[in-house]
Amino acid sequence: MKKKDKPLLIACGILKEEIDRLIQKGEIDVRVLYLDSNLHYDYGRLKKALEGSLAKQSPQTAGSLVVVYGDVCLGFAGEMQALMEKHGTVKVNGLNCIDCLMGGSGRLLETDPEHKRLFLNPAFIHFMGRFWEQPTKEIRETFKMLDGIVLIDALGNLEVYQEKIDLISEKTGLPILERKNVGLTGLKTVIQDALDRTRKSK
Repeated sequence: MKKKDKPLLIACGILKEEIDRLIQKGEIDVRVLYLDSNLHYDYGRLKKALEGSLAKQSPQTAGSLVVVYGDVCLGFAGEMQALMEKHGTVKVNGLNCIDCLMGGSGRLLETDPEHKRLFLNPAFIHFMGRFWEQPTKEIRETFKMLDGIVLIDALGNLEVYQEKIDLISEKTGLPILERKNVGLTGLKTVIQDALDRTRKSK
């Protein structure tokens, strides 16, 4: 398939390493436009970036386009679904990036029904560096409502990040509760499901 004919993913940069690995392994055959992972924490800026990216796509592309963001990435009142409906676009079936790594469809809630855990994949480990300029007391105040940390390993490489993981645990005061070796199957499943739905909707 020629590159221009491949389906297009508009995806959160939080999942870049994992999606790139799926492409390298030949598990999915797509093009990807990654949006800055820092947008993940600003609903207004993320919505503007998504709107702009979707508006640039031709009608032909729109029929083979999948948005790889979670249901709650623009808020908790259906904002993401409303945006998808406005543009006639398919998105993955997942609450957020971590849910997508775990296979989507709300599987995250099976692990964290009360939203008491901090989930870390490599991109979130890197992102946590933004907190370290704050005093430790303020950092711990920010995270005091959580019970602990769950490590999400999709690439089998978390050992590389052990120093940073230890630092996150120390600064936040949160213990490491669990390491989930999820692999890439869950992410591939949610993306493939969404790609299949774009084909059925044509």
